[in-house]
Amino acid sequence: QIQVVESGGGLVQPGGSLRLSCVATGLTFYSYDITWYRQAQGKERELVARITRTGGDVPPGVTSYADSVKGRFAITRDNAASTAYLHMNNVRPDDTAAYYCNVHIGTDRGYNFWGQGTQVTVPS
Repeated sequence: QIQVVESGGGLVQPGGSLRLSCVATGLTFYSYDITWYRQAQGKERELVARITRTGGDVPPGVTSYADSVKGRFAITRDNAASTAYLHMNNVRPDDTAAYYCNVHIGTDRGYNFWGQGTQVTVPS
């Protein structure tokens, strides 16, 4: 059974740091792309960061970020631990959202799995 579980969310003061974790089991982790999304209350879900898989058209470990988090957030992965991370630094109130981990192979809908999300709150 494939499971994706996020953790690490919570309340963090502006300028602080937080590390979110995404553990995916029941699949060959290294062969999946990992994308973090977030959804603030009343807003649409938005892509935050992505890291590529082994075996795709793009070299493994290539990262990309939303403009709003560039220079502050970093996505990493530990394939041996089947875990991806989102390192959040210098957080701001507009980073407040539910953060979701998407484990997928490109755009193939047959290989697309989501976690339940973890809430990050940065008070103003």
